[in-house]
Amino acid sequence: MTTAPRADGIDVRPVTEAEFADWLRAVNTGFLRASALSEEEIEGRRRRFVPGRYLGAFDGGRCVATFRSFDQELTVVGGASVPADAVSGVTVTATHRRRGLLSRMMAQDLAAAKERGDVVATLIAAEYPIYGRYGFGPATWTSEWTVDVPRAGLDARWAGPADGGRIDLVDGEDVRKLGPELHERLRRTRPGVITRDEMWWQLNTGALRFDPSWKLPFFAVYRSASGEVEGMAAYEVDDNWGDAKQPLNTATVQWLLGATPAAEHALWRYLCSIDWVVTVKSGWRAPDDLLPLLLPDPRAARITSLADWLWVRILDVQRALEARTYEGEGALVLEVASVDGLTGGRYRLEASAAGASCAPTTRSADVVIGLGELAALWLGDESAVRLAALGRVQEERAGAARKADALLRTSRRPWCPDMF
Repeated sequence: MTTAPRADGIDVRPVTEAEFADWLRAVNTGFLRASALSEEEIEGRRRRFVPGRYLGAFDGGRCVATFRSFDQELTVVGGASVPADAVSGVTVTATHRRRGLLSRMMAQDLAAAKERGDVVATLIAAEYPIYGRYGFGPATWTSEWTVDVPRAGLDARWAGPADGGRIDLVDGEDVRKLGPELHERLRRTRPGVITRDEMWWQLNTGALRFDPSWKLPFFAVYRSASGEVEGMAAYEVDDNWGDAKQPLNTATVQWLLGATPAAEHALWRYLCSIDWVVTVKSGWRAPDDLLPLLLPDPRAARITSLADWLWVRILDVQRALEARTYEGEGALVLEVASVDGLTGGRYRLEASAAGASCAPTTRSADVVIGLGELAALWLGDESAVRLAALGRVQEERAGAARKADALLRTSRRPWCPDMF
């Protein structure tokens, strides 16, 4: 990957391994964190360094903007996965804002991703207004619940799952052994879930530590009556007591995976039964999570956060639409607006329960849609009728938005449980 010289003297180019520590410090500066880094952290993070996937903007030798991408797999509707260009570590130092540095880094990365054959690009947006202009759109949302345990109506005498399963507390080594297989099992059933690499499991179980304030959580595993691991949760508990020596502790879930509804039910029931815990915070969950309705009184769980989460930019419309499954049957012609010349055009989608085909066409469009809106429809979360009412999908044929919903919407909302 080469770059052309610019009149402003700022070079946007791949970061060399020798510049990696300076790049990391620039990331911390951009995210308003202390720029000091231990040698242990630098060397630990260097394990993920891939030449060409780390970009920087350099002004007089100083790194003033950062950008990183890495290989990822994203689960689509139906359980298949597609290769994704995961974007992270995006910063521009406050002294160099509004100079087009992000646009230059994004253009380089997306062009390289398309050339590699990635179907989509993904990111978690720190700020909502930034990424739509690059063709990204929010394709999953996340919710956090806070449960008032005494109000939930649960039986305080509960002593374990009623289905013959059991819950055990385990250590980090057990999680590293059992967790990856469980996560892959979940990933095959839920659109929006992304891959977790070995370093994720090490960082989240204490095998690899960068932050001196990091505290080892509790780990709970649910096994079915047959002994199969079907669920797992990591949580921490504070130490808070009232003036009258009453426990007021909060259990905060860091992550919870349930490959079956029974596993989710058992883990939430367990978390709400821990002695001294009067509040449970759910962590990042799908907006249609089972949690509230698992409680005898669902009003005991209130939403404390609801926000966009995984943003997706489609790089290959044909492969994206052919990768997922469809519950309905029919054909739809989509005019996909391009923002940068990488993706766009008119496509005819023919779909049924047996599979789908998508190919360029000269037929008249049924709907005109932007890349960001297409991403949300592609994972099944959004409604074309709703987007048409907002003026973000244009119907060229009466009833086309409703037809798109019949093809593309799903019975459960997509969910991405991870930050990256």
